[in-house]
Amino acid sequence: MNNISQKLADSLEQLQQLQESGVVAIQSKQLSRVHRERLLKHGFIREVIRGWYIPVMPDEKPGDSTSWYASFWDFCGAYLSERFDRSWCLSPEQSISLHIGDRTVPQQLLVRSPKGNNKPTAFLHNTSIFDVRLNMPATEHIENLDGLNVYSLAAALVYCSANQFQCAPIKMRTALSMVTDASDVLSVLLAGNHSVIAGRLVGAFRNIGRDLIADNILKGMQAADLKVQQEDPFVEKVQVSFGRRDVSPYVNRMRLMWAQMRESIIAYFPEQPYHAIDIETYMAEVEDKYVTDAYHSLSIEGYRVTRQLIELVRSGKWQAEGSDENKKHLDAMAARGYWDAFQEVKNAVLAVLEGKNPGDVLEQTHSDWYLALFGPSVAAGIIKQSDLAGYRLGPVYIRQSMHTPPSKEAVRDMMPTFFALLAEEENAAVRVVLGHFIFVYIHPYLDGNGRMGRFIMNLMMASGGYPWTVVPVERRDEYMQALEAASVGQNIVPFTKFLASLL
Repeated sequence: MNNISQKLADSLEQLQQLQESGVVAIQSKQLSRVHRERLLKHGFIREVIRGWYIPVMPDEKPGDSTSWYASFWDFCGAYLSERFDRSWCLSPEQSISLHIGDRTVPQQLLVRSPKGNNKPTAFLHNTSIFDVRLNMPATEHIENLDGLNVYSLAAALVYCSANQFQCAPIKMRTALSMVTDASDVLSVLLAGNHSVIAGRLVGAFRNIGRDLIADNILKGMQAADLKVQQEDPFVEKVQVSFGRRDVSPYVNRMRLMWAQMRESIIAYFPEQPYHAIDIETYMAEVEDKYVTDAYHSLSIEGYRVTRQLIELVRSGKWQAEGSDENKKHLDAMAARGYWDAFQEVKNAVLAVLEGKNPGDVLEQTHSDWYLALFGPSVAAGIIKQSDLAGYRLGPVYIRQSMHTPPSKEAVRDMMPTFFALLAEEENAAVRVVLGHFIFVYIHPYLDGNGRMGRFIMNLMMASGGYPWTVVPVERRDEYMQALEAASVGQNIVPFTKFLASLL
């Protein structure tokens, strides 16, 4: 090992020790100047603000935001605790987002602290925190969630601004659905004599069908001689009924998103063709599109594949074992897997054309598609067979996205509901758009989610008699931005219009 590599290895050892002890926000004082400068120079750490760094992958391109978005919450927790000790707390609105499991990176994080200085601190990629000088809420109204001081759920519902019910109805209904009993909310309301807010929350609980909680808040306030005027803060009723039982907030949020997004999709997506489908012709057209589909779908994921390679794989002339030439062909493995998965998807399409329920077909076959997609990489020893045994076992981050996919536990709650929503959905356009979007929103696998999402989209296209549709690599940026608008802003219109434009 030459001298430079030896020195870099020493510095990396220091960085590794910090990471192993759980440090994400690295302060200058935690690394000697020599190590710090060396790691910066070689691209293993990046400065967020003066004296504070995060670890990054050295192959990240300039302007790539993935490491920052993945470190954002841990960084903020450490930075705020260093700056304000224990006396800081995120805003009630941001607290609600974290309670319902929404870890989308905000453009500006609002923080209250008696030591705040009422101005923003700029971070990387146009993000910032704004610390407002305000007294802290009562100690019993604060809790720590993964290193972040937040309002308890009940206190956040009481103290969040009234316009949240109109601006962020999905978030607010999801939070309300997590409340299983009136007592926590009632104690916060009574402690502050909040009769106006009580009227708003009574109306909000009634809106989601939780009348018992609403009644109990009313009775509790009346017993304390506080007059309450009930008002519904939401603009409209929603057609989602929440069971009495404690259901995962992720599941409730997904069902609310589905109900809200349906309307926009139906408005902007072309109506399904109402002629009888000739199954044989349809399947022949799917087969014809294979090469184009594989080329674009794999290119979107960053594989360098040529149409020749895809043809070679299809003809069965390409072999994985043997020369080193083939070994470095990760691209060829991906192409082979795509061919195998395409065969599985075709079987599913046929079942749907023959009249089977598309949601049920997807639930029964999606794991076969996934195994096929990565089978060649297992055969070549690139990934372990155990990695394919079901949904992911850890967190995953999407390149350049402010959307943080749900935790591995949440994935296991969400997938069965996702299939049920597809199976119950009578509008094919909604199945097409949300089949693709919600799947990549959940991101149930460590890899291959985009390819799977496009396969699901095409299975749902078949369910409505729409043709097999290819997302062209030339429009990748527009495609990703439309998905981002849906994930981060719950705006499904750009994605609906994008898919409609491909038909």
